[in-house]
Amino acid sequence: MVDHTGNDHLCVNSRKVTAKILHIRTECTLKKLLKTALQPVGSTMYVWGGGWNRADTGAGREARTIGVSPAWKRFCKKQKKTYDYRKNRYRITNGLDCSGYVGWCIYNIMNTVSGEKGYVMPARKMAYSYAKNGWGTYTKKSRVKNFRAGDIMSSSAHVYIVVGQCRDGSVVLMHSSPPGVQISGTAAPSGRQNSQAVKLARKYMKNYFPDWYKKYGSAVKDSSYLTSYDRMRWDLSGKSVMSDPDGYRNKTAGEILKDLFQG
Repeated sequence: MVDHTGNDHLCVNSRKVTAKILHIRTECTLKKLLKTALQPVGSTMYVWGGGWNRADTGAGREARTIGVSPAWKRFCKKQKKTYDYRKNRYRITNGLDCSGYVGWCIYNIMNTVSGEKGYVMPARKMAYSYAKNGWGTYTKKSRVKNFRAGDIMSSSAHVYIVVGQCRDGSVVLMHSSPPGVQISGTAAPSGRQNSQAVKLARKYMKNYFPDWYKKYGSAVKDSSYLTSYDRMRWDLSGKSVMSDPDGYRNKTAGEILKDLFQG
């Protein structure tokens, strides 16, 4: 027999969980995800282990904190164009690695307070694990045919967030990759390096993050970024955590970037 007090306690907890889910549905949009992902761009260095805890088992304090860590910005300002991430391994409070960055982004759209459970894990597990949470659909790399805003792309070596795809098939993305958190563009599927995505990445890094661009330029990523990554695509049906009132799912990378930096 379950006593009445226990039932009341369960009901209260159930209402809290339901309220939290409804809050997430209202607040989690593809635009918010990408605006959040922009916050550390150009001001946070790539640090091996950054975002992880000291035991290297999951999210550290920084990746479970709302907002950009002031320590990331301070460390970034001290660096020169010769920055070598290999000399800063496991200085985990100074910046973010690829999975630390994506985990931080997810935490900051899923939570309103610091210190809750985090979302950092090995890069290869992120797309599958996030889909398993019920957030979206998982697609193996061999079946990935296109890229849309907010897609989480993970491989055994890296993880990134898609901003959008260009008409030539190239992709604009955000990630933490040496030397740090940046907007990058992939080559076109044909292998052409001077793709539409590369031009967009250069334009926005140069215009909006001039100090970073002067030091490090803008990274061009090869076409393996289009073929070697599994995908988690957010469920926008209203049954999960994400929505898209701004229509980003149907916009090109250029249209999305224009809206992100103007709106």
